Amino acid sequence: MAEVTLVAEIGRTTGSSASRRLRHAGRIPAVLYGHGMDPLSVSVVGRDLRTALSSHGLNQVLTLNVDGTTHLVLARQLQRHPVRHTVSHLDFQVVRSDEIVSAEVPLVIVGTATQVEQERGLVEQTLTSLTVHCTPTEIPEEVQVDVADLEIGGAVRVRDLKLPKGVTTDLDPEEVVVIATAARAEEVPEEEGAAGAEPGDAGETGVADEEG
Repeated sequence: MAEVTLVAEIGRTTGSSASRRLRHAGRIPAVLYGHGMDPLSVSVVGRDLRTALSSHGLNQVLTLNVDGTTHLVLARQLQRHPVRHTVSHLDFQVVRSDEIVSAEVPLVIVGTATQVEQERGLVEQTLTSLTVHCTPTEIPEEVQVDVADLEIGGAVRVRDLKLPKGVTTDLDPEEVVVIATAARAEEVPEEEGAAGAEPGDAGETGVADEEG
């Protein structure tokens, strides 16, 4: 994953009113922290931040230029406006290129479960993301889940995933990612009771008894 450079300004005034003014001016308030440094209040241009995170989201490795000093960072703890869903605040965590970090990576189904489709079964994805551990530049964009060999009653588990070299996960190897189930039998509507009545039933018998 290629690094992206983002410029941050220091010296912003903290507080909710100051943050609103920053956002009104098109800038996003943020905090830079990590590796023993004191947390530093900064801000970045909102448009530049959206561009930087457009491809890989929070897993994008950024080179943050702060007053001429560069830091390798990952964006963390994005806060969004409850209505507009725009970013209102975030943290930048300083990392090293050789350290192991954690990241949430999407699980993407690939291939066609031909046998399941032929039997009109269902393929259900029960896990949509995976927490992985690796160096910042080795964070994968996604982890693929191949369902081509899936059969009814079968499942793809965490142990079946092919993680890139240097990428690991602590998730239970038996955790189900995708499962194939048989299609539910269609319910046949019950016929109305009157439609199934035959001559000589209790009603007619009662009449015959009276006549007898």
